[in-house]
Amino acid sequence: MAGPSFVELRERGLLVVAGEDRRAFLQGLISNDVEKVTPDRAIHAAFLTAQGKYLHDFFLAAYPGGTDEALILDGEAARLADLQRRLSIYKLRAKVTLAPASGDLAVFAAFGNGALAALKLASESGAARPYAGGIAFVDPRLAALGARVTAPRDAALAALRDDGFAAADFAAYDRLRLEAGVPDGSRDLAVEKAILLESGFDELNGVDWKKGCYIGQELTARTKYRGLIKKRLMPVRVEGAVPPPGTPVTLDGQEAGEMRSGSDGIGLALLRLEAVASAAEAGRTLEAGAARITPVKPAWAQF
Repeated sequence: MAGPSFVELRERGLLVVAGEDRRAFLQGLISNDVEKVTPDRAIHAAFLTAQGKYLHDFFLAAYPGGTDEALILDGEAARLADLQRRLSIYKLRAKVTLAPASGDLAVFAAFGNGALAALKLASESGAARPYAGGIAFVDPRLAALGARVTAPRDAALAALRDDGFAAADFAAYDRLRLEAGVPDGSRDLAVEKAILLESGFDELNGVDWKKGCYIGQELTARTKYRGLIKKRLMPVRVEGAVPPPGTPVTLDGQEAGEMRSGSDGIGLALLRLEAVASAAEAGRTLEAGAARITPVKPAWAQF
């Protein structure tokens, strides 16, 4: 990979969570421990249905500028209003406010060789520090994905360029993510259907097993401790045109899974572990449409 690069993630949106009850409010709703969030650390978490199915995932950090008086939530821009609406249902009498961030704040991915060193960040998932009037933090899911910067757009652009980062296109960052086997929100997780542990949220630091209850916690824990995971989202090498999301994956004509996001010879697919093992043992090939696909187990995965 080339030297440090950056790309503005225009498909991300920001929600400010403020008020004296902000931590207690979120703690009872999301999959990770809100108390871990400090000016020195950010987290990744999910918001689930009562049945433990995926609704939203997001990054949570101290409000840009290092203050501990508010938290900032980085989620999918196109679905941010839905997330705000769903969270607001649980406000009741809690002293908390939920509002979109000011228009000048932007989200950037900073990645490539030397990216974390250039940002003066330790190579530890979630490590954070003030940056360009905002905050920079190592991707809490996987440090190999680099860092995220949430800051006023012009200040962030100037700081990143001063620190030796070159502008890149989104495809370069997306390929890094696909090769790492890390899902990208609703592009890879079916809303109200996906199970967190099928998508690696445990290994990717998105679930805290020691915190108290949250929505969907009981079924998430039951899935883990009863070993009920039969499918996993994983990277696949693609021979031929990358099939569109939703394309069935088959083994000898039998259903084996479904494609998710992909680009330029690499993609993610939700696959039955039994089918993957069977194909590997017999030297057979998985197919998706006219393409042949080969599953790749990420180094971080424990299945």
